[in-house]
Amino acid sequence: MIIVMSTSRQEDVDHVVARVEEFGYKPHVIYGVERTVVAAVGDERGKERLTSLESLPYVEQVIRILKPFKLAGREVKQENTVIECAGVLIGGNHFALMAGPCSVESEEQIMESARIAKEAGANILRGGAFKPRTSPYSFQGMEMEGLRALRKAADAYHMPFVTEATTPEQIPVVAQYADMIQIGARNMQNYGLLRAAGKAGKPVLLKRGMMSTINEFLMSAEYILSEGNPHVILCERGIRTFETETRNTLDIQAVPVVKLHSHLPVIVDPSHAAGRWDIIIPMACAAVAAGADGIIVEMHPNPEVALSDGQQSLRPKKFQRLVETLKPLLAVMKKEIS
Repeated sequence: MIIVMSTSRQEDVDHVVARVEEFGYKPHVIYGVERTVVAAVGDERGKERLTSLESLPYVEQVIRILKPFKLAGREVKQENTVIECAGVLIGGNHFALMAGPCSVESEEQIMESARIAKEAGANILRGGAFKPRTSPYSFQGMEMEGLRALRKAADAYHMPFVTEATTPEQIPVVAQYADMIQIGARNMQNYGLLRAAGKAGKPVLLKRGMMSTINEFLMSAEYILSEGNPHVILCERGIRTFETETRNTLDIQAVPVVKLHSHLPVIVDPSHAAGRWDIIIPMACAAVAAGADGIIVEMHPNPEVALSDGQQSLRPKKFQRLVETLKPLLAVMKKEIS
């Protein structure tokens, strides 16, 4: 249920929050540009008690949320959410350009990657310290050493960084180092991991599962939001289809469809969708044209010696070309890399 306030006075909001908790619901206060609402999430069998709050002079109305995703949907918040990650804004008119290697392979490699990304115009560094791989014999990442190298590189070039956590137990240590926690496609429905990420309080980049519907995607975001963390960025990274020319199929229409349903920022990962470097630029352009709030791209100083995903990583000059190609499109879409 949504309690729409007719005032934004803190004492009135606090009173409604107290009543919501008294009725056995979990309150989430959302301060919008045009209105303040209190979302009451819980067992809908007791929703009639919530409607009694309409008797309060500072409550405009109580509305039932129809969508299964309560906090992620536009019924609760109509305007687009803008998320801040260590000074970088994502959403609205602010475009996130995340770049870096699939895996941290050495301190020198991630330091060079950060330099290239920063000089080309990226505003967030990406890199994997813990790597969930299909084969147990593949490179699994540098783990703690990788986290420390990422932090050092990000600080050296004044960039926040995003990296993946693969288990609930990893969340505290990843949150200690990283500015944003990534939940990968394989873990989109790992509900214990989602709840742990929600409790960490850091911005969370949630990737869509390779065989997940948009509704399932938004319900996974709901797990993070329900823990009191409103800082969720959704990432379309391609879905599995019958096509074999590419690693996955980029569901570009998911960008506007998700935006119809949700106020959360949506970015695109063309690298994992393609699985090949030679079509990254046109796919990134398509993402911008579809209204994406950012892209996350794999870029490696020397892809032919990469320990993972070298075939889908851009070389430094190709990455620079990508940034220059996107600039006029971003201007048309009235977005900027902040």
